[in-house]
Amino acid sequence: MNHRPVHLAVLTAAGLVLAGCGTGSSASSEPELKVTGAYMPAPPTGDLAAGFFVVSNSGGADTLTSVTSRLAGDVTLHSTKDGVMEEEKSFTVPPDGRLDFETGGNHLMFEKLSHKPEQGEKVSVQLHFAKSGTVTVEMPVKSPTYTPETGH
Repeated sequence: MNHRPVHLAVLTAAGLVLAGCGTGSSASSEPELKVTGAYMPAPPTGDLAAGFFVVSNSGGADTLTSVTSRLAGDVTLHSTKDGVMEEEKSFTVPPDGRLDFETGGNHLMFEKLSHKPEQGEKVSVQLHFAKSGTVTVEMPVKSPTYTPETGH
């Protein structure tokens, strides 16, 4: 009597069960993003405005690929290193970490404004992420000298 086909079927089934267990843990590698502290200092002119916020991530890595807003024809991503501002194509949101957009560091630049945003107004901004899709944030316009308590 040949038991080989039975053993092969049992081993194949066991392998499928184990493979299924492995895919369940990949859910924890999905990004879990939360955007807080968003604000825009009231710009001195109607030409340009800046934006700041924090993206906290309690999951796997993601990438901020672009930003859009009805306020501006263009919204660009910028970094500042050693006092030099540079446009960036994207920013990585690290796993179980955060991405800060703060005065003197990473920030958004709103260009080709439809109007000059005034203190007290809220600007709707769409953050586009590679994995998490689009996250809409209401960015309140603060005084030009506003400094958040969190230090950014």
